[in-house]
Amino acid sequence: MTQARRIVVKVGSSSLTTTGGGLDADRVDALVDTLAKVAGDKEVVLVSSGAIAAGLAPLGLPSRPRDLARQQAAASVGQGLLVARYTASFARYGRRVGQVLLTTDDTSRRAHYRNARRTLDQLLAMGAVPVVNENDTVATDEIRFGDNDRLAALVAHLVRADLLVLLSDVDGLYDGDPSMPGTSRIAEVRGPADLEGVAIGSAGKAGVGTGGMVTKVEAARIAAAAGIPVVLTSASEAADALRGGATGTFFHRTGRRSADRLLWLAHASTPRGALTLDEGAVRAVVEGTGSLLPAGIAAVEGEFSAGDPVELRDPEGRAVARGLVTYDAAEIPPLLGRSTRDLARDLGPRYEREVVHRDDLVVLAP
Repeated sequence: MTQARRIVVKVGSSSLTTTGGGLDADRVDALVDTLAKVAGDKEVVLVSSGAIAAGLAPLGLPSRPRDLARQQAAASVGQGLLVARYTASFARYGRRVGQVLLTTDDTSRRAHYRNARRTLDQLLAMGAVPVVNENDTVATDEIRFGDNDRLAALVAHLVRADLLVLLSDVDGLYDGDPSMPGTSRIAEVRGPADLEGVAIGSAGKAGVGTGGMVTKVEAARIAAAAGIPVVLTSASEAADALRGGATGTFFHRTGRRSADRLLWLAHASTPRGALTLDEGAVRAVVEGTGSLLPAGIAAVEGEFSAGDPVELRDPEGRAVARGLVTYDAAEIPPLLGRSTRDLARDLGPRYEREVVHRDDLVVLAP
């Protein structure tokens, strides 16, 4: 951890706000103090929740609303307050802040994620601290997703981070309810086997966020599988974690870095439709290295456009892969079961292509 040069730090709503809603300036300043003093000359990307929670008190909302419209309104008010607070706090150390708001569209479309990567890289190169959040003002799925944990793992991969630090209101992963006697903190996780039989809790008691330990462990798994070590600890232990102290839970790398778009596709995209494959196409996709051709498709469902993510299913309806489709949904039915050579002869040379190119396809874990 002490050798990490580029670090992504994720902090949740409960670590930044009061239980009644509204930002806690002292908590924000304490986090910034840690990042500015301990991180030193390291490059830091901050993935921060808290926009919706910060907007509750100013709008007179006693708790996080259930309806989407009021959540988006709270995010609209709160996001400005959140970034303004970070801007003022980092200014005490002469550090600039840059806001980066993302949605799943930005993470599943190739051109969008390339733009996001360029922006983040440029902010770091210019000495600024990128503050990343989901764009809750216009997003729908993202608000239901939870607490930015998965986004933090994907951002860590996007910026080629050396370390991901997930800050929570609990000082690590426990082998049971940490409030109950007899439970103990899990110091290290070397692979999925270390978590077998571990009961992982959901959202905490603060009531201002929607994530929980489940989303944090899943984020840690995503990052570790992409070759990025992860520390899961509490915001109050952040300084010790960044110094390499024996705090929290350390997730060792379990895999190697993959292509950016494949990680986004597997973990951040929302399928707009589905293609059902025959057995031969399933084997070619799952076990082989080929692209998906029209001849191997048995059925199509959903409304999608070329470039959208779609789910690839086996004859029993199980999702086996995900990919970016090269045709609109309405174009595919006449192509089903036909070879590209026949299609080119009957419909023209533009139809002599794959439905999902291998470079835009990721096999899902069984």
